[in-house]
Amino acid sequence: MSQGRTLGRLVALTVSVAAAAVVSWYLFVERVTDIADILGILLVLVSVLATLQVASRLLDGKYPAYNVAEVAVEGPIVRDGGGGSLPSSPTTPGADEITEQIDRADEDPVVEALLVKLNTPGGAVVPSDDIRLAIERFDGPVIAYTTDTCASGGYWIASACDELWARTGSVVGSIGVRGSRFTATELLDTAGVEYEQFTAGEYKEAGVPFTELEKDEREYLQGLIDGYYDEFVDVVADGRDLDPEFVRSTEAKVYLGSEAAELGLVDELGTRRDVKEQLEADLGEVTVREFEPSRGPLSAVRGGAASMAYAFGRGVTDSVDGDAAFRLRR
Repeated sequence: MSQGRTLGRLVALTVSVAAAAVVSWYLFVERVTDIADILGILLVLVSVLATLQVASRLLDGKYPAYNVAEVAVEGPIVRDGGGGSLPSSPTTPGADEITEQIDRADEDPVVEALLVKLNTPGGAVVPSDDIRLAIERFDGPVIAYTTDTCASGGYWIASACDELWARTGSVVGSIGVRGSRFTATELLDTAGVEYEQFTAGEYKEAGVPFTELEKDEREYLQGLIDGYYDEFVDVVADGRDLDPEFVRSTEAKVYLGSEAAELGLVDELGTRRDVKEQLEADLGEVTVREFEPSRGPLSAVRGGAASMAYAFGRGVTDSVDGDAAFRLRR
């Protein structure tokens, strides 16, 4: 990227933000008095942030300041973000948002490669696969790197990337599937509560925690797990060019990055800086832009409120899981 383009982009952004600040101050502060001034100042800030976001997107095409896009998959992988009914983080993007980021990077004419940060223990089956498919659609080289953990659904995603990098102390693997349920029949008996449900279909109630699991129901649920596991093995074997029997032989174990590299589960050992240097060797000068979910200023305000609520309530909810049904996880 030339210095002229960078300077032009900076000047245009500065002018846009300054103009928005002046206009907003006049409309929302100078023309009101008393307590309304507080609201006016807040509106000024929102207007400036919105202008900065819009101007940045408009200028990306005219003054491109990057040629590599980066997306992050962090925390539990779920459909709509937040780690489930009780969030692991109020700002964790869900699979739909991550796939949108990847598709947006693919459509961006200045993006030559995709960098995928993986720090996840895994998560839901289909959301993990949606991210993998989005990576496969990307037209260009895709390099993934893991910081702390690339396990289960995270490794499912990594199998679609051209390369996977890890730290020597990263935790990698867990190529397996699990299902879980709890049984509350004794609790209901103790409380003197009877459970009754009307269903159609022999296995409609399989996995419900308020009934004992029959042998055929257990075999049925285990069959679902086995089916997902077979798919997981095939995807990893194809994507990583590994023998399916070797993949099965890992028995869902996790490995430190150094051992994972020896086994062929990881391509290279190194940090994000090392990955960027490799990209520069392949593409020349590289500037990385972190793609984030498309959110307006009101969403940012809601995210701040969620962060406060999350910080306040995390200690109470850390050990609670609100999903009482049979659950499948990679």
